Amino acid sequence: MMFKYFPHTDADIQEMLKDVGLSSLDDLFADLPREVLYKGEPDLPEAHSESELRKKLRKLSEKNEKFVCFRGAGSYDVYTPAVIPALTSRQEFLTSYTPYQPEVSQGTLQYIFEFQSLICELTGLDISNASVYDGATAAMEAMFMAIAQTGRKKVLVSSALNPRVAAVLKTYARYRNVELVSIRTEDLRTSEKDLTSKLDENVAAVIVQNPNFFGTLETFGYVDAVHANKSLLILNVDPSTLPILKSPGEIGADIACGDGQTLGIPKNFGGPYVGFIAAREKLLRKMPGRICGLTNDTKGRRGFVLTLQAREQHIRREKATSNICSNQSLMALHTVIYMSLLGRQGMKEAARLAYNNAHYLEEKLLATGLFKRVSSAPFFKEFVLETALDVPALNRHLAEKGFLSGLDLGCLGPDFQGRMLFCATEVRTKEEIDAFVEAVKAYV
Repeated sequence: MMFKYFPHTDADIQEMLKDVGLSSLDDLFADLPREVLYKGEPDLPEAHSESELRKKLRKLSEKNEKFVCFRGAGSYDVYTPAVIPALTSRQEFLTSYTPYQPEVSQGTLQYIFEFQSLICELTGLDISNASVYDGATAAMEAMFMAIAQTGRKKVLVSSALNPRVAAVLKTYARYRNVELVSIRTEDLRTSEKDLTSKLDENVAAVIVQNPNFFGTLETFGYVDAVHANKSLLILNVDPSTLPILKSPGEIGADIACGDGQTLGIPKNFGGPYVGFIAAREKLLRKMPGRICGLTNDTKGRRGFVLTLQAREQHIRREKATSNICSNQSLMALHTVIYMSLLGRQGMKEAARLAYNNAHYLEEKLLATGLFKRVSSAPFFKEFVLETALDVPALNRHLAEKGFLSGLDLGCLGPDFQGRMLFCATEVRTKEEIDAFVEAVKAYV
């Protein structure tokens, strides 16, 4: 049985079918194998009143388990000031979308401009966009920016890059005939020796994450070698660490990309988040997504506009910088409010809290005698420890005690068996950390 969109009358449907040369809605799906189509009437529930629906949804939500979180790996338990959902839920923002008509989209354009400006300030780079879907697609778009700029088709990727991001790169590279070459790690950091040995005239870019997937801070002794090879350096970064760490611009990166989730966006079962890209000015015309500019009208009044619009649906698709035509505008607004509320000093304090919490957690776990370090490299808010314990069983035990424990890195392969990736962000308290460690000890 085929369903129709409610506003369409039978006459509407017949008129549309006639225009496309079909006689029935079933004909729209004629190319699908009949065995995969639903047969019979669907078993749909009766309609609910508003109060009944609220009760049903509340009952469903109670099935969600709530944990004290000591896991990161790309999605982090972060502080979200109460004013942010209050502001972003206002009806003026709920349909934030591409501002095709600047004269009636000044509010949207303004906060997109502010988002770009704040990302540039954090990354130390010249230009930014607004915006891409998430950190993984931001890395993909950064890779294609480098390929378009250099005309080369090989990209070196650190094996300390988040494996989910690496998987997205691999998927897109496959269908664009891009060769991805992995750079091995030493002491849970990108190997400078291996990286420089793989530079050649075909390398468009080198992609490195800092802090990397293992939480470790990278070293960057290879920057000059990358640039001497006429390749671009792409840094995937956690923006919440940048108020304390050297910015990508200071390090010498050509492009910075990442996910803005750590700027106050709740975990939300994995999304929606917001990606960002910032770059040197020479890459301006290779930038995907929206770029908003500040100007004055004929009366000298400040105004915001879309600039350099030769992109996406504004021109022929084959000449576009990317197929992205929407931006995560509402999530960009979320991060703008977060950064504006905390300010430079507040963001530094949040980063220091995360750093201190993670180091306190590591100290307490090592003191149990059940874990040992596997790296001497400095870390920020995530770290790897090794244990002889049964990691899946330990994590099940901790879940029963109300804790989401560190990620079992055995998922990466046999070389990582017995290793766990722990995280402690700014929202963890000393009492929570102490209780978590006591629960670990109780397992033995």
